[in-house]
Amino acid sequence: MPSRRLSMMELTPIHSIGSKSSVGRIQHEFWPLGEIDPKNSKFPCCIVWTPLPVVSWLAPFIGQVGICMEDGTILDFSGSNFVNVNDFAFGSVARYLQLDREQCCFPPNLAGHTCKHGYKHAENGTAITWDDALQSSMRHFEHKSYNLFTCNCYSFVAYCLNRLCYRGSMQWNMIKVAALILFKGHWVDVLSVLRSFLPFVAVMCLGVVVVGWPFLVAMFSFSLLLIGWYILANYCLNNVLES
Repeated sequence: MPSRRLSMMELTPIHSIGSKSSVGRIQHEFWPLGEIDPKNSKFPCCIVWTPLPVVSWLAPFIGQVGICMEDGTILDFSGSNFVNVNDFAFGSVARYLQLDREQCCFPPNLAGHTCKHGYKHAENGTAITWDDALQSSMRHFEHKSYNLFTCNCYSFVAYCLNRLCYRGSMQWNMIKVAALILFKGHWVDVLSVLRSFLPFVAVMCLGVVVVGWPFLVAMFSFSLLLIGWYILANYCLNNVLES
C-alpha cells in the first residue's frame, strides 16, 4: 500500500490549536466580581482607606490604605514583615475606589504585554491574574520593615499597582495612591465622613480655645511638613523608598 505524508495540520494536536486562542483570551476574560458589601467588609478589586488614630486627627488626609482581592478580601501592610489579611487595621473601611481589571496588564508571555513597558514589567514582576499580583506582592512585603516615612501601607498598594501595570503605568508611588483614593474614592456612608473629620475638627477647636491661633499655625505646619517630605521622597529620593 502506498504511504502518504502527513501534513503539519494533521500532526498538530487539536488541543494545542485551541490553547493558542485561549492564551490570547486570558487577559480579556475575567471572573465576574461580587457586589461591594461594606457590612461584611467585602470590596472586590478596590483600594480602601480608613482614618488613623491621632495622626488623622492632626492631618485628616492621612490614613491607612489597603487593596482588595477579587473576592473582596482586604490586604494591608500594617507592620514589619506583616500583611493583614481580611482584618483591616484601625477600623472599618471609610472610603473605597473600585479599579478596572481591564486596565491592567496580564501577559501570558513576554510577547503578550498589553502595556508599553514590556521588558521592564517582566523584570520587576508580572502576574497572570489580579489575585496573583496581590499574592506575589504580599509575599514580597512579608520581608519588609515598616516605616511610616519610607515603607508603609501606601508603598504596598503602589507596589501592587506597579506589578499590575495599572493604567499602563509603572510609576505608582505613595503620592499617586493617596491622590487616587482621596480625590476619586467614594464614602461608605455618612458615619464614615463623620469619623474621618469630626476628631480633626474637635482637636482644632480645642487647640484654639486652649492655646490660641498659634495652634492652627502648628497644625498647618505639621501638614505642610508631611506633604513636603512625601513629595521630596517620592520624586527626588526614590532610592530611600519602597514602591
